[in-house]
Amino acid sequence: MTQPKPGMDHNLYPFSALPDRPRLHWPNGERIAFWVLLHLEYWELEPPEGAHKDTRFNGPRGTFSPDYKYFTQREYGNRIGIFRILDLLDKYGLKATVAVNAGACERYPNLIEECARRGYEFAAHGEYQSRMITSDMTEDEERGVITRSTATLEAATGVRPTGWLGPDSGESPRTPQYLAEAGYDYLMDWPNDEQPYVMTTEPTLISIPNQMEWDDVQALWIRHVPNPSYPDIVNEAFSTLHKDGADSGRVFGLSLHPWVIGQPHRIKYLAQALENIAAYDQVWRATAGEIARHYRTTLTKP
Repeated sequence: MTQPKPGMDHNLYPFSALPDRPRLHWPNGERIAFWVLLHLEYWELEPPEGAHKDTRFNGPRGTFSPDYKYFTQREYGNRIGIFRILDLLDKYGLKATVAVNAGACERYPNLIEECARRGYEFAAHGEYQSRMITSDMTEDEERGVITRSTATLEAATGVRPTGWLGPDSGESPRTPQYLAEAGYDYLMDWPNDEQPYVMTTEPTLISIPNQMEWDDVQALWIRHVPNPSYPDIVNEAFSTLHKDGADSGRVFGLSLHPWVIGQPHRIKYLAQALENIAAYDQVWRATAGEIARHYRTTLTKP
């Protein structure tokens, strides 16, 4: 039997153990780069036949159609929940990276305007949250999703996006290269690190870790972590990464879905989590794009 070679089972990025890396420096000697990922998403009431949806995140659909309960449960976030989150981000002076479906651009121009006037950064998030990118797609189909998503977001915001998050982080092995060819600078589909790293695309893409353990959907919706435990989970993770950042800079991303954390019985726990983070010093409050751009500058330094 042939023994596997050390490293990865794919060639999308090289294996890199943290102790073997050079020290990562953030601006002004900060220990940790803190960024907020705000999801602005649209789920179709009746997705087309063949569309792939990750039921691990959203739960199995019933056999009835249209499923108004499923649809309106998520629509709540864009009608109500997001405004609670925006108020909290305003309070703590945080600028979010907003992952936006093309369908959300077309249906919620008021929310695009709310985020734009706050100076938020927009990242493309596919066409619809009910249509993941998968390896079942042809090359033309996958490139078409990227092209249409990019053009729709640029038309809605006036700025061509440089960051990408796939719907439910779905990718095929070809996706990073297609994104690089489309002019993207970074992607957020990989939760496998505490620092940015370079993808093996041409030109190169920067992977900004979208850490799932304290993502609100993962923790509160899928794993059913008690709501009062949310700020403790966030604080424990942030505290550890802040401490470790004294040796080499770390990244902490807080992923927020308005239909989950924007609920009236949960929003106070997000407030507690942000209050805890605000008490730390040596924190670079940045967007994912700012982190990617700074990380590129470190690649040219000895």
